[in-house]
Amino acid sequence: MSATPDPRAEHPTSTSPAARASEAGALPIRMLNDRLLVELDSAGAERRSAAGIVIPATATVGKRLAWAHVRAVGQHVRQVEVGDRVLFDPDERAEVELEGQTYLLLREKDVHAVAAPRSTGQGTGLYL
Repeated sequence: MSATPDPRAEHPTSTSPAARASEAGALPIRMLNDRLLVELDSAGAERRSAAGIVIPATATVGKRLAWAHVRAVGQHVRQVEVGDRVLFDPDERAEVELEGQTYLLLREKDVHAVAAPRSTGQGTGLYL
């Protein structure tokens, strides 16, 4: 009697690194296409002027961009990875609540920049 594979047995599926990274974050969502799920920086709520005056988030002058941390990415996202800190326009966003936490939904094209990792100043000779 030959052993035939059980068609009901689960086969490991090959997933992209982005999908595996979002699964590692244990969020109950999988992003599609060029979408990003980001968490707004808590420091973006209010800021201080050079003189130490607290400026609330509701007081906006001109167009102000915001920073956020990427929590999940879709399979067609090329330039952004989970864990990156991104700069985007807060007017072009959609909010979603997952497990009591509010996240923002963006397209990759709406991201203006990705923050570079901070240099420790070791070995390069460059001090920025």
